[in-house]
Amino acid sequence: MRIVVKTNDQVRLSFLVALLADAGIGSVLLDSYISAIEGSIGAFPRRLAVADEDEPRAMQVLREAGEA
Repeated sequence: MRIVVKTNDQVRLSFLVALLADAGIGSVLLDSYISAIEGSIGAFPRRLAVADEDEPRAMQVLREAGEA
């Protein structure tokens, strides 16, 4: 797995997951449950990961959308 984005913005993460899915690229949101531990203050960024072989295409999709 390769990390393609780190952010605290949940709305942006939802958009990026949908953007990658529309391109046929599966993704995994890491650290999504850490907010329960941190008290929902947004101190820890969530990470969006894709399979190693999907990273080049995922980065291209994100660049074309102005998100990388």
